[in-house]
Amino acid sequence: MSETVSSASPLTAAEAEIVAALGRRPIVLVGMMGAGKSTVGRRLATRLHLPFVDADTEIEAAAGMTIAEIFANHGEPYFRDGEARVIARLLDNGPHVLATGGGAFMRDDTRLRIAAQAVSLWLHAEADVILRRIKRRADRPLLKTADPAATIDRLIAERYPVYQSADLTIASRDVPHEKIVDECVEALHAHLCRGDLAAPTMSPSS
Repeated sequence: MSETVSSASPLTAAEAEIVAALGRRPIVLVGMMGAGKSTVGRRLATRLHLPFVDADTEIEAAAGMTIAEIFANHGEPYFRDGEARVIARLLDNGPHVLATGGGAFMRDDTRLRIAAQAVSLWLHAEADVILRRIKRRADRPLLKTADPAATIDRLIAERYPVYQSADLTIASRDVPHEKIVDECVEALHAHLCRGDLAAPTMSPSS
């Protein structure tokens, strides 16, 4: 179920150009749990006057159970199959901002669909930032381990080389969310509207 966002601020010229250049394509946010995909995604959708969709919420609605329950009752492969089907459906729903789960982009067919039908943006977060953020939540099935920090390190080693194939990369770090959104807008405009061969990549130190 998409969230209709509203904004009192009209689109700037750059934001309007981004929306026009997207056409029917969504913006897909990828990255690790705790990278801020939902938080930044909602704000980015508001800025661009687009609907926001959280893939995990859509998966839970389709399955009639929480993601933790899907993992517990059916296992991760079953969840990943359902996740791929839901994302394939969402990619056909026109322009919106879509936040995906941390493992979604690892699946070859999903990654190819996103490359063909969307603009992908990786929110890159360092391990310490992720660990600090995810400690606030207890609903992360992959982190129900004796050593969550080691699990995060392992997932980063596996996933970051794949996340690098996203169209754009923005550093997610502990700064005001609107600064991250500003950088997303700037990178999207450069990528979609200026004809650049590559949009700027924001390093964690910036």
